[in-house]
Amino acid sequence: MMQLSIIIPTYNRSAALKECLKKLNEQDFMKNEFEVIVIDDGSTDSTKKVVENAQKKLSIEINYLYQKNQGQGIARNYALRYAKGKIIAFIGDDIFVLPDFVKQHLNFHRKYKNENEAVLGFIAWDPRLEVTPFMEWLTNGSSVFGRFGGHQFAFEKLEGKKTADYNFFYTSNISLKKSLLKKHPFDSRFSSYGWEDIELGYRLTKKENLILYYNPMAIAYHFHQLDESGLEKRMYQIGKSAHLFHKKYPELGKVPPKWKQFVFAVISSRPALAILKRIDPENLYFYALSKRYYLKGIKDGR
Repeated sequence: MMQLSIIIPTYNRSAALKECLKKLNEQDFMKNEFEVIVIDDGSTDSTKKVVENAQKKLSIEINYLYQKNQGQGIARNYALRYAKGKIIAFIGDDIFVLPDFVKQHLNFHRKYKNENEAVLGFIAWDPRLEVTPFMEWLTNGSSVFGRFGGHQFAFEKLEGKKTADYNFFYTSNISLKKSLLKKHPFDSRFSSYGWEDIELGYRLTKKENLILYYNPMAIAYHFHQLDESGLEKRMYQIGKSAHLFHKKYPELGKVPPKWKQFVFAVISSRPALAILKRIDPENLYFYALSKRYYLKGIKDGR
């Protein structure tokens, strides 16, 4: 019986996807009780060929879907229509899971059977990567004081906790009941990076009283070398999409008020950035730089 469908949206990352599928093939779980659905979001590289080769060589069920490039939320909704499992797990194409990944997720769902109960796994940088100060900051340094993370993942805040709130609705390692997602799919208006997963997490919390259990033993590694050059695009898109989120949920204040935008503008000015890079190049500098790009996205997204 098909228990779990693992949905992987992908776009032009065929090399990472190849290893992602290989890791799923190494699961210490009955291969006929879970399936993998790769939804190709308009790739122009060798993605389709990689999947076809995996279908021939690997022992897990892999299904391939294609759509024109429309974004991850729309891709996940499309794949959901074809999922056979009662539980849906989402991971990324650069997420490499440990052999007990499926077992860890399903064990929690056997314990927490209500429709509104979901499971969040743990994500760490792949050990093969050179984790730079910038990558450390992404996961552990988005606050002014450089302790609490959040631009990428913020698992430090979950240490010792059994549940997480909607801010941790990370679609790189999460599983939910399919019946819940059928009622509440991703909002297709969030077509670019940023907010589509957090928006769904908040909507499920408001409408279904979502309970997101944290299982730190459902481990996956993120294989994606990042540097400062990628920060501009990331934060710009988050800022630009913030207006749509704010219109739906003004109570959350995701578009900062004018006074806060002014503060961000001051600390992210070129003279301020030059000073911060000298006195704290690994925390305050990245924080201020991220606000510079975020404000630009806020301005252009109006």
